[in-house]
Parts: sequence; structure tokens; C-alpha cells
Amino acid sequence: MSVFDQLVGQDRVVDTLRQTLTTSGAMTHAWLITGPPGSGRSVAARAFAAALQCERADDPGCGDCQACRMVMAGSHPDVRVVDTEQTFIKVDEARELVVEAQARPSIGRWRVIVVEDADRLNDHSANTMLKSLEEPPARTLWLLCAPSLEDVLVTIRSRCRHLRLGTPPVTAVAELLISRDGIDPPMAHYAARAAQSHIGIARRLARDEHARNRRREITSIPLTLTSLGAALRAAQDLVDDAGQGAKAMSEDYADEQRRELLTQLGADPSARTQPPAVRSHLKRLDDRLKAEARRQQHDSFDAALTDLASVYRDALLVATGSEVEPVNVSEPEQISRLARALRPEGLLRALETIGLARQRLIANGAPLLVLEAMMIGLMLPTDQGADHGAAGGAGRPRAGTRR
Repeated sequence: MSVFDQLVGQDRVVDTLRQTLTTSGAMTHAWLITGPPGSGRSVAARAFAAALQCERADDPGCGDCQACRMVMAGSHPDVRVVDTEQTFIKVDEARELVVEAQARPSIGRWRVIVVEDADRLNDHSANTMLKSLEEPPARTLWLLCAPSLEDVLVTIRSRCRHLRLGTPPVTAVAELLISRDGIDPPMAHYAARAAQSHIGIARRLARDEHARNRRREITSIPLTLTSLGAALRAAQDLVDDAGQGAKAMSEDYADEQRRELLTQLGADPSARTQPPAVRSHLKRLDDRLKAEARRQQHDSFDAALTDLASVYRDALLVATGSEVEPVNVSEPEQISRLARALRPEGLLRALETIGLARQRLIANGAPLLVLEAMMIGLMLPTDQGADHGAAGGAGRPRAGTRR
């Protein structure tokens, strides 16, 4: 099984990478791989890294040799994968990568640096990496990943060869869930469409009933926003749900990580106090765990807003008579009611309101205040049956929103 088989619905990208591997002089020292969430940016980078180290010259990326297996498992010494939990990649980490990029490969043919969140490079960390990106050693390769070109600083993207992934077809994602994870076909197709072809989310929806129930709760929110109190409660529910997920992760995961660290340091995990040197390691671990919890909370908000926006998107399709297939195919009555309650202009403004909330959360806005403002902006018109109608709360400015 080839390492490229995991790239679902990306035949053009796979062909480009294979051609690069087999054509003399076609290799580029720095790549920028972009694509929407769930398209497989990180998978493409890891698969390419495995193919570069593959032991079979006639079939690079075979997936069977030791080098391929080590890269895909994250244990190859010549492949460094950076997956930050911080808001930005710090200068110190960028310097470490530059130093590592100068080293010769130890057992493989290439030294490969994979930065999964290149959009998190700020001006300072990006400037630290520019020289190495432009003129790396002969056997060093940079693979940077980001949602789009616009998310990456121009100084970075101008030094890279761009490789763009598209959104994989729903059918391709469903087939992957069926063949790889053993999911029943009806559930696989539901999950793939509800996840909007995001492979990771689709897999979670297909396997986790709680995730499916939570998504149904979120997609039912629009028709409940009939009063200020309902809007504020909906915002609080989203914050509480995200907080519970982050808390569960931090409590269960943190204890395990602390025990593992203390064992590695030769310290007694049951001791009430630890030596100063051990305490400094624990402090760094606590900082990392807090950053991971914040990232978990942000991811929860982002997934909720994506699901919420899908309802208004589907209602807009109905309101405008579009023949595009909806995301929420199992809820036609709810979608039709929302389309009748809001004009197309109001539905568009609802999508803008959700987009603004997402931007404010990325900018570290207070989650409860941001979501309260969003829910107030999404409130339904008082008279939902008026067909001369107001565009609803999403169609006119309200307190806490900005037009």
C-alpha cells in the first residue's frame, strides 16, 4: 500500500509529487502545501517525506519498507514534524529548526523539516527561517503547510513552490471511512457530508455518538434564537461545552504526561515535592498543557461555528432555489423554516456574523462576549411569518455587532 493512498481525492497532487520524485532535476528545496481544513495537508507532507526516504527507488513511497513506516509513524530521525499548540511559532523554535536544517541526514537521503502550521509563523520567526528556506543545504527539504497562500507571509511563500489541495469529494471520504475504518456505508456517507469532507471530523462523527448528538444540538440553534435570553443561553452553552472538553483533556491527559515526565527524569511521581531541576521541567510541561487546552477550546469553537454556518448556507440554497446539494440533508424541514424566516440578504448577513465571530476568536477575543454578540446578531425576526419581511436579527445591526 503506497503512502499516497491516504491522500483522498487528490489525484492531481499525487501525480505532481510522484513526477517530482522520479524526474531528474525536478526537486524543489522548499514547498508550501495549502488546502482547506480536512483536505490532507499534513498527510501530503508526511507522505512526500516518506517517499523521499523510501528504500525503493523504483516505487518511492511504497509504504512497506522500514523508512516509509518510520516516517509515517513519526519516528524517522531525519524527518522533523512541527505541530505547534501555540498561537504563534516562537523565534526560539524557528532557530532550532534552522540549526537542525543545517545537519546532514543521519540514515536517510534527505533531512526533511515539516511545519504543519506555517500560518502561525509571525514576522520574527519567519525572518529567522528565510535564509534557510532560500538556500538550504543540498540534502535538506522544507515542507510548509497552511490553509491558503494568503495565510502565509509573502516573504515565506515567495521562496516556496506552491502545491494546492482541493476539498475531497464526499464520496471519496465516505469510501475511505468504509474501507479503512469499517464504517457502515449509510453512516459513512452521512458523516462525510456533515463534516463537509473534513476527513478527521468525518471519522469522529461516524464513530462517536456524542459527537453526532452535539452536532445536532448546534444545527438546531438557529430556530431557537427567538429572544435575547435564548441567544445568551445558546452562547453560554457553546462556551460551557468547549470548556468541558478542554477540562477533560487537561485533567486526564495532564496526569498521564506528568507521571511519564517524572519517570523519565528518575523522580518519584508520588512525592509531594520535587527538586528544583525537576520543578522547572514540570513548569514547562504545565505551560505546554495550558496551551494545548486553549487550542482544544479554540478547535471546539471553530467546529461549532462551521456546523452553525452550514445551516445558514443550506437555507440560503433553498431561499435562492439553488440545485447544489445541502450539507444537512437529514434536516430539510428545519432548513426550509429558516429559509422562510429570513430573506437571502439576512442569511448572507448571518454568515458574515459567524465569520466575524470566528475572526474575533482568532484574535483572542473573550469567547463568551464574542459568542453572545454573534447569537444576538443571529436572532430571528419577531414576525417570522411576514413575507414582506425583515431580514431578521441577522439582517439588521444589533447590540454587540459591528457592520
